[in-house]
Amino acid sequence: MADVKKVATRDSYGSALKELGAVTENLVVLDADLAGATKTNIFQKAFPERHFDCGIAEANMIDVAAGLSTMGLVPFAATFAMFAAGRAYEQVRNTIGYPHLNVKIGATHGGISVGEDGASHQCCEDFALMRTIPGMTVMCPADDVEARQMVKAAYEMEGPVYMRFGRAATPVFHGEDFRFEIGRGEVLREGADVAVIATGIMVPEAIEAGKLLAEAGIDARIINMATIKPLDEELVLKAARECGKIVTVEEHSVIGGLGEAVCSLVSERCPVPVKRIGVNDEFGHSGPAAALLEQFGLCADNIVKQTKALLGK
Repeated sequence: MADVKKVATRDSYGSALKELGAVTENLVVLDADLAGATKTNIFQKAFPERHFDCGIAEANMIDVAAGLSTMGLVPFAATFAMFAAGRAYEQVRNTIGYPHLNVKIGATHGGISVGEDGASHQCCEDFALMRTIPGMTVMCPADDVEARQMVKAAYEMEGPVYMRFGRAATPVFHGEDFRFEIGRGEVLREGADVAVIATGIMVPEAIEAGKLLAEAGIDARIINMATIKPLDEELVLKAARECGKIVTVEEHSVIGGLGEAVCSLVSERCPVPVKRIGVNDEFGHSGPAAALLEQFGLCADNIVKQTKALLGK
């Protein structure tokens, strides 16, 4: 995949905010002293009067965003996932979630691929935390094209949104004709033997795994599930009925994320075996992103291995 264009979705986030800022007047952006890392500095350079640095005070930033939303503005609050979902959880729940305010949270640096920053910054619990807040939409894009469209879709919808963007550059596989829709999954490869449902930077790995499985005579359906809540229940249940077995893949704990959402749905409405691939109830550690992803089994080779095991092959 050396010739494939790669872009970090945090860059996509900053670019999309700038594009939106040029055609809207009510969009404002808040950051917590991390504009260079979250890439909201792209928006800041274009619209300095609509960018607010709240300092290293994430909980306060969320409260400021809540207040701004009551004035008819659409605030996008940005910081690392560990601080957006973790440190500011109470404010997200009580100040944004409970009154169902129109605040968008752009969380960058989620998951193991934060790399050298280590366990304290490798947030693998954010999907779980945000999914439990009533009315919160939770999303994670797979590439640059999807990320930019996701930001625009979040702006256009009414209500609280949590989006996770990655630090590491990932392959761009969508064409510019792609159209993202909140709550809808995407079948990237048809198949009948097993369905592999992935989110975020695991989607390119799932695509590669699908090719390797095909070489081994296994017909895998590959699904990109960018919206983790609300889940595309129709697509998941169709995969359960037609494929009979499901593998979920996410750069997140196996507890509370995409895999658990899929398991909860199919166990009630179409019970089939499900194998969850993710971080197995443990903390990460410092190291190069690519090496960590491989070590934790978040790679195409392990998807192939676990899928074969599920199928008894």
